[in-house]
Amino acid sequence: MFERPLLDPKSPTPAVAETIANFHRRVIDEVAAAIESEPVVVVGMAQNPFVKKARKALEAGGVQFRYLEYGSYFSAWKERLAIKMWSGWSTFPQVFVRGRLIGGATDTERALADGSLRALLDG
Repeated sequence: MFERPLLDPKSPTPAVAETIANFHRRVIDEVAAAIESEPVVVVGMAQNPFVKKARKALEAGGVQFRYLEYGSYFSAWKERLAIKMWSGWSTFPQVFVRGRLIGGATDTERALADGSLRALLDG
């Protein structure tokens, strides 16, 4: 497993740690609850062609999913930033299968083609 370097959680002051923990917490809680309760979740934004591509690939593969949309290129950027900070994935869409982040549109297409998405769903 590859791990990216992260700031030591003890490094921020208590005030900064609290700010980080509460940054658009409602949005993070909403995404986390969906991921926990739904087999497949797509987190995206309006006007993003890659979000549309992932959704179309899942639909073509007969995979039902829950879609959560947070703004567009012109709105809700802080909410999307909170999601990126939480997941560690820097782009949208963010596709989760059985609670695991599988990536974006290209990763979703690849997982559909090689059967790994179906294996995660069935496993």
